[in-house]
Amino acid sequence: MSLISADHICVRLGGEEVLHDVSLRLEPGEIVTVVGPNGSGKSTLLRAMLGIVPVAGGRVTRAAGLRLGYVPQKLMIDRSMPISVRRFLSLPLRVGAADVAAVLARVGMEGQQEAQLTALSGGQLQRVLLARALLGRPQVLMLDEPTQGLDQPGEAAFYRLIEEVRTETGCAVLMVSHDLHVVMAASDRVICLNGHVCCEGAPHVVSTAPEYRALFGLGTRGALALYRHEHDHDHNAGPDHGHDHHHHPHTHDHHHA
Repeated sequence: MSLISADHICVRLGGEEVLHDVSLRLEPGEIVTVVGPNGSGKSTLLRAMLGIVPVAGGRVTRAAGLRLGYVPQKLMIDRSMPISVRRFLSLPLRVGAADVAAVLARVGMEGQQEAQLTALSGGQLQRVLLARALLGRPQVLMLDEPTQGLDQPGEAAFYRLIEEVRTETGCAVLMVSHDLHVVMAASDRVICLNGHVCCEGAPHVVSTAPEYRALFGLGTRGALALYRHEHDHDHNAGPDHGHDHHHHPHTHDHHHA
């Protein structure tokens, strides 16, 4: 049985249908990335699967007792109200000091318990949000444009972290990508969304699909670039957009130290 699934769902916001007949299934341990232009319904799809947004048609089904972790797109912080990382991780349920220390170490924020949330960089804040999601030991991790605003090395590093978390915990990952052309290479499937599912499949299949190329204006050239995580830890990141590349997406990675 799938961990979570959307079956032919439709979602209306303000009287307008933003998702039409969308189906998606997430199996244990897989990474699925959703890409699409602004206004394509990517965030709405995540929120519908989380139960935050009601569906007007179809249904969302979750496995009994499913543990979900959610990393939102943005966190609005009141800069006049100081709050430490430790305190933030203990909202709304108190978390023990050992658990806080362990989860911060896991996301590369070791020893940052007393750091002020407002003083963190964008990349550090995303790691703290991920840490909070991981405290619930999720079977499904949902991330809404988690690397938006990060530079390319920061984005690649966060993608590596997600891949490592999936490998270590076995959790499934459903991630909305802000970049139309760059997807984590560990993705088992890529879903191209524009109010409906335009196409889906393995990254190298989607990158050659006419629907993907038409939607993103790639014409006969361009490719879906991939962030890779080599097992010898020679970390690579794909090029910014891949517009001017027509090689196989696995062959034009750029090295980042």
